[in-house]
Amino acid sequence: MSLEKNIQTVKDFFAAIARGDKEGLLALVAEDIQWIIPGEDWPLAGTRHGRAELADLLETASKSIETFTEPREFVAQGDRVLVVGVATGKIKATNKPFKDDWIFAITVRDGRLTNIREYVDTQALARASQVDASGPA
Repeated sequence: MSLEKNIQTVKDFFAAIARGDKEGLLALVAEDIQWIIPGEDWPLAGTRHGRAELADLLETASKSIETFTEPREFVAQGDRVLVVGVATGKIKATNKPFKDDWIFAITVRDGRLTNIREYVDTQALARASQVDASGPA
């Protein structure tokens, strides 16, 4: 596929996220999708394989975070698309807001996302996840 088509597929993926369209999002990923969120001690960190585990990740995210994701830049080379963006929102358990600058490294093959490696501002998310001594905000 062309670089332009790969970028459009990734843009369609982020549009599905923005709409909350889980089925549309899953239709854009390969059966054997791998989604990696580096980190520890955070419910979204880890490696997910396949659509079922991705659906579980989306469910966990919807229960723990309210977020607005804004992709700002798309850079493509070969079958890779890097997306630079920002997310704003709040952690539901603490009701604390966050601003998260992120990069997604996405592999697209045959019109489907096959690998996603998400790099997030873990410090911003950790601060928003902290429960104060007095409890959630």
